[in-house]
Amino acid sequence: MKVQEENAAYDEINVTPMLDLAYVLLVVFILMTTAAVQGVQVNLPKASNTPSLSKPQTKAITVTADGTIFLDTFPVTMEQLESTLLQYKAANPELPVVVKGDATVQYQSVVDILALLGRLEITQVGLVTQNLVK
Repeated sequence: MKVQEENAAYDEINVTPMLDLAYVLLVVFILMTTAAVQGVQVNLPKASNTPSLSKPQTKAITVTADGTIFLDTFPVTMEQLESTLLQYKAANPELPVVVKGDATVQYQSVVDILALLGRLEITQVGLVTQNLVK
């Protein structure tokens, strides 16, 4: 066994206690994470294998960069859009509608569509935007 002189500098670091501490902390974090995820036990319902026969109720109105208006995937004029939405509103008074406008489209086009939805008393309106990536 080596004996160190009093004034000599240490040239080795004993990392064993630090590794022991790191392993203990790792085990504690693993245990706490699994304990927090478990939650409350409930009996979940089973889903059906048969496909749904109901059609989606939400209608999408899209305004492209050149000003073309689409209802779902079909190009329409403002008059056709109004008459079609009236028919959908008669079938479903709580008709949900989402409006998608290209970033370069004139603001007036989207405002005209929102005014039309207001005249038709369609109150469930959403504006689609792109998610910001951070």
